[in-house]
Amino acid sequence: MRYQITGKQIDIGEALQTHVETEMGGIFSKYAGRPTDANIVFSKSGHEHVCETVVHLSTGLTAQATGKSAEIYAAFDSASEKMEKQLRRYKRRLKDHHKERVNPVELSDAGSYILASNTESEENEPDGVSSMIVAEMETKIPSLSVGEAVMQMELADAPVLVFRNEGHSGINVVYRREDGNIGWVDPRNAG
Repeated sequence: MRYQITGKQIDIGEALQTHVETEMGGIFSKYAGRPTDANIVFSKSGHEHVCETVVHLSTGLTAQATGKSAEIYAAFDSASEKMEKQLRRYKRRLKDHHKERVNPVELSDAGSYILASNTESEENEPDGVSSMIVAEMETKIPSLSVGEAVMQMELADAPVLVFRNEGHSGINVVYRREDGNIGWVDPRNAG
């Protein structure tokens, strides 16, 4: 297990690093099995300390949690509680499905773009879409079952997840609806 514990413009002492490794190690041994690495970043936002944790599991799935508090240890404790809750749900779901993933999740490369919203150009364009690209980066599209995609979306605390459906190799999307339910877009089944 590899830990990367860093601070953005703040000093992280040895005592905090030891506390983080001890607490996360306990959570991983209890719920996660074999995580490959954990990235914990501490930062300051106004008067609050922020702790962002990202854990890569051996199955290829990723869990993320963020905690905020006036005290740095309390921010970590908040993030670790959220991480523990996510991993507990993940482990329970694996047991409920009575199957363990034999092979790691397969990842495909894809382009990811961030488009600027410019109110001037939106007024001039009939579509209302600005075409200026602010950032261009590479992302990975996992090959998952629909159930695993929903689990990954919840672990990452993301509103949407694009994935390659293992059942038919087509690109699918799962997303959290405003009513709290999960939506699933499968273009292959479109009329």
